[in-house]
Amino acid sequence: MCDFHLQLKPGKFEHLRQLKASKSPWGPNDEIGRLNLITPESRAKVLASINQTKAFDLTVNYFMGMPSWSAAGDPPYQIWMTHTPTGNVNDQLMGVTKESKELISYSGDAISMYTHCGTHIDTFNHFGYRGEIWNSFNEAEHLGSRHWNKCGPEKFPVIIARAVMLDIPAAKGVDTLPPSYGIGKADLQEAMFKQGVSVGVGDIVMIRTGQMTVWPDRDKYLTNSPGLNIEGAEYLAGLGAMIIGADNIALEQNPSPEPDNYFPVHTYLFSEVGIPIIELLWLEELAKEKIYEVGFVGRAMPLVGATGAPIQPIVFPLI
Repeated sequence: MCDFHLQLKPGKFEHLRQLKASKSPWGPNDEIGRLNLITPESRAKVLASINQTKAFDLTVNYFMGMPSWSAAGDPPYQIWMTHTPTGNVNDQLMGVTKESKELISYSGDAISMYTHCGTHIDTFNHFGYRGEIWNSFNEAEHLGSRHWNKCGPEKFPVIIARAVMLDIPAAKGVDTLPPSYGIGKADLQEAMFKQGVSVGVGDIVMIRTGQMTVWPDRDKYLTNSPGLNIEGAEYLAGLGAMIIGADNIALEQNPSPEPDNYFPVHTYLFSEVGIPIIELLWLEELAKEKIYEVGFVGRAMPLVGATGAPIQPIVFPLI
């Protein structure tokens, strides 16, 4: 097992750090980074420690007009009917009788969306440095005509792990953090101390910023979001976090304080320490009930080569 503290680069800010993708300590073929920490033994330990009588779904609903990442022009969530009961009777699309079509009332639909819409997990090919991503995979050799041939969500295992929810606003006695607030090491330590929890190797860290209190107001949710800063990301990586997620649009604070990197936390976590990100987590029920330690069960939709995929995290309080 690698020493997570030794993986950290010197300095706290992007311009002080050599920006280069890291090679994986799990070997030249590794595409899943710290998800290698999931083992049959670690899964069994978590499943043996959960309260199975109570479950929380951390997924937001998908609906027309929902807030989604659109700053770079990416498409919103769309759904449309491809078949309706009356339309199916009137159309001549199938070689069946009119009576048959009237009988079965056929409905069908289709969806279109950015792969980073709704509650989703980011993969390592989402961001990198100068055409290179995690473990020295690169655009010139590993990017196909339609998608990356490395580090897609289909490579991710079923995720079963201990997860810690850090309620940063509650620790400060407020409902939500101020706009563009950067969550650093001291903020994370304050929440852990007040909640009586710790983060260990292989844990999932879920950060509540309070942004879901304005969901689904697009302008309020998407603009000037508080979130994790690079100092906070380095701190959690040093503790051995396996995945880091949050309830806001992009995990990190927006806009970026870095002049030459508009996603410094993403690039650091993906390219340098092999930590996937989960965004748009619904943490309000856990916060209301003050449940801070849970068993996390989830599976990324296996969209081959995609830069992200929907995930439905179901969590159970620990006994």
